[in-house]
Amino acid sequence: MMFQRQMRKQTFLLSLVVLSAFGLATYLFSGAQAGSPKTNTMDFYKLQALDLYGNSVAFETFRGRKVLLVNTATGCGLAPQLKTLQDLQNRYKGRLVVVGIPTNDFIGQEPLSGARIGEHCQRNFGVEFLLLAKGTLRGKSKDPVLEWLTNQRLNGAFSTRIWWNYQKYLVDEKGRLVDWFLPWTSPLSGRLLHQIEKN
Repeated sequence: MMFQRQMRKQTFLLSLVVLSAFGLATYLFSGAQAGSPKTNTMDFYKLQALDLYGNSVAFETFRGRKVLLVNTATGCGLAPQLKTLQDLQNRYKGRLVVVGIPTNDFIGQEPLSGARIGEHCQRNFGVEFLLLAKGTLRGKSKDPVLEWLTNQRLNGAFSTRIWWNYQKYLVDEKGRLVDWFLPWTSPLSGRLLHQIEKN
């Protein structure tokens, strides 16, 4: 058991090192893309999704506030960020909406589904922010919200790859994707807070 724990920890740390290198290159490349001409973009406010309980969520209701969208996973080593994300929404209440999108895309780190995800997040991390239904960026069932966030053709700003759980995307009050943050970036990092506070 101890050996398995040690191996999991080493695998996780190695993943972070490799992903950091690739993620930094992607981030720098996406900065250059931001100046590229916009093509057939899709209005952020036309997106719709289901929450964990099967209720419809119209993104139109986010108009006039910044939105931070994060792919989450309860079994990930970065899961304590759930509490920090809740702290962030509390700090900017009325100005910022945090939206979690649970995914099981990385080595099965979201084994739960539906209401069980919500119960786990509330019980262990005090999560009250919106959690959408479990999604994926793989195969034929690509989640339309994750697709919008990562495809420049749709969002008009960046094409990115989601490297791991807890990658973050910030949309401004007018529905424009303005920045993204690698998974291990704290929700309370100076750069993220600066973007939230920008007018």
